[in-house]
Amino acid sequence: MNITLIGAGNLATQLGKALVAAGQHVQQVYSRTAISAETLAQALHTEATCDIGAVKDADLYLMAVKDDALPSLIAPLAARHPDATFAHTAGSVPMGVFEGHARHYGVFYPMQTFSKSRNVDFSAIPCFVEASDETARHQLLELAQLLSRRVYELDSERRKHLHLAAVFACNFANHCYALAAEQLAGQDIPFDVMLPLIDETAQKVHHLTPQAAQTGPAVRYDRQVLDRQKALIADPLTRDIYESLSLSIHRHHS
Repeated sequence: MNITLIGAGNLATQLGKALVAAGQHVQQVYSRTAISAETLAQALHTEATCDIGAVKDADLYLMAVKDDALPSLIAPLAARHPDATFAHTAGSVPMGVFEGHARHYGVFYPMQTFSKSRNVDFSAIPCFVEASDETARHQLLELAQLLSRRVYELDSERRKHLHLAAVFACNFANHCYALAAEQLAGQDIPFDVMLPLIDETAQKVHHLTPQAAQTGPAVRYDRQVLDRQKALIADPLTRDIYESLSLSIHRHHS
């Protein structure tokens, strides 16, 4: 299968590497910036272009771009390559974004946080597939099963809830790390003292439910401790986050 990557960011970089490692032919990388396209294309030993009109014919176009960039790219690509299959990789964009443009289309959503510089084991990443027809379904499932041991079919409505859960589990958790780092920096304490705690917290939910793994003063809503800790927080928004999270934890354990 000839595959073209539309995008050269974090997800496209790791997905491209996984495709090549699995023996797939990534024939071209498109990005609106030449240096991004060329950097990823060199890593994948393929061609680069920053001209949407120069994108070659392919069997499958995997679109790993910002959500708001999809509509402007789908229309010209689908018009020039009417027999191809198109799939975006976004967690919160419905499959219907392709309607009226492409014949065969779908979603290929690997649920993971990606960085260009940090390689991942794609075989352990859950991949969620949705397709408009049997042609797209066959191609996307075949590709997902080649890359991952955990492949699921999931429609757009349920994928919205999946993506929301991922925001809580990843983006919000990481922001809490950032807030912790700020609190420590003010006392000249290095953030890496948190790493064993962070690692153990993550490992516990492999064996316990998140609710069962929860500890700390918010579980019993110890007002004296909570108030003392709130008083240490200078930023009003961060204090509100602390209070809201503490109340939410308590309610989940009441």
